[in-house]
Amino acid sequence: MTSASPASIASSPLAEIRATIDRTASLTGRSGDDVHLIAISKTQPVEAIRPLILAGQRDFGENRVQEAQDKWPALKAEFPDIILHCVGQLQSNKAADAVKLFDAIHSLDRPSLVKALAHAMDAQGRRLPCFVQVNIGGEEQKGGCPIAELPALLTSARDANIDVAGLMCVPPANVEAAPYFALLAKMARDHGLDQLSMGMSGDYETAIMLGATHVRVGTALFAHARRHDRGCPRLTEAAPYRIRI
Repeated sequence: MTSASPASIASSPLAEIRATIDRTASLTGRSGDDVHLIAISKTQPVEAIRPLILAGQRDFGENRVQEAQDKWPALKAEFPDIILHCVGQLQSNKAADAVKLFDAIHSLDRPSLVKALAHAMDAQGRRLPCFVQVNIGGEEQKGGCPIAELPALLTSARDANIDVAGLMCVPPANVEAAPYFALLAKMARDHGLDQLSMGMSGDYETAIMLGATHVRVGTALFAHARRHDRGCPRLTEAAPYRIRI
């Protein structure tokens, strides 16, 4: 019996999720192409990531700068059309490293980070689209800008010539996510923003129904790697390279 290739194994959940995105987006009058699928590859080894790349996935997300530095420079050199998203809470002292490696930031949440990112972008001559992360549930243990402070943070970011692409949120766990997604969508409209980074493996369909333009899916995409690890040949790992969420 011929064993399935790593790329074909990866393509099955990827195809299923893309089909779900297409179907759900169509219910809102949009195309699936209007929704960016970000494969959250944090904690995943290169040999689990590469099959998804070979299956056509190009948007990936990491939440720690150091981990991303250990994995992605060689992969991005090999596949230059990859778009790498920082989806984790970012320390100001890591801003320069983040600007060098990532292509988009989804966790801009405070004035000190605005300043650090603006300085790093000016120094490196790169302008990265940034999503302002909103602490939509008011949870002390989570990062994100408090709702009441969002107008001031947006003004600060725009004054610093930051490209504010939209808003991002992570709703509280174990509750219905829809009201939080709806609130984020309203806040985005109120501030003239049309991109929303919201929705993960368990609720991305709900997020799309409420306007998500970027969904961050990890578990549903990488489950194949755990199921098939013993049967799949190990792929050659390129070189190493790391943000925080």
